[in-house]
Amino acid sequence: MMTDYLKATRQARYSITFALPLLLLYEGLAVAMSQSDAANIRNGADVLLKTVFVAFGGRAGMTVFSVLLLGVGAWLVFRDVRKHPGRLQSKYLGVMLAESVVYAAVLGTVVSTLSSLLLSGSLAVVQQGTFEQFTFGTQLVVSLGAGLYEELLFRVLMVSGLVAFGLWLGWRRPVAIGVGVVGSALIFSAFHYVGPLGDTVTVASFTFRAVAGLVLSGLYVARGFGIVAWSHALYDVGIALLT
Repeated sequence: MMTDYLKATRQARYSITFALPLLLLYEGLAVAMSQSDAANIRNGADVLLKTVFVAFGGRAGMTVFSVLLLGVGAWLVFRDVRKHPGRLQSKYLGVMLAESVVYAAVLGTVVSTLSSLLLSGSLAVVQQGTFEQFTFGTQLVVSLGAGLYEELLFRVLMVSGLVAFGLWLGWRRPVAIGVGVVGSALIFSAFHYVGPLGDTVTVASFTFRAVAGLVLSGLYVARGFGIVAWSHALYDVGIALLT
């Protein structure tokens, strides 16, 4: 039973279906807050991905991005259904949520412990930049966006892209996956210091986020996009509740 669950929930139909409510929740809250003083505060990965389309397509670029995002997701689900016939088990989605809650709950402890070991026990408090100055509603939107768009950018696109590039170069698959996981983790950490809301660079904070990137990339490889997106989002929401 557990083997069937782990195998099935790695499939696109489960991963994408599970991530869809996170997309709708994030975009819905962002629209609802569009008239507030935090109207321009969105997750950085979200802005980066959409800016590329806006730069080439203007206002139509946003429409192209949305259609492409939903279209690719629908195509992946359709391909998966054809490859693995059978009904989607709704009970699995509930277990996936519980699994994500567990990962979110232990993520901070695991990353802090590993980071502390790398820094010989001298792990300073990771700075939150200007994030704490915003209302909880704004922090919630950014947190949900981090789970969705940072995982889409740094895990789905970057890890998968680096692995594909490594395989194209003739690397063995384990080597390509290792390079993809480590490379994306370092870029993921560096991303948090870019832009007006970026943090001040310190060895402790960079190490913490690089280790977090390693853990999240490993989780993506093992469990897929849906679970890693929700785990990341729930972890960030928990941090917002505690600040």
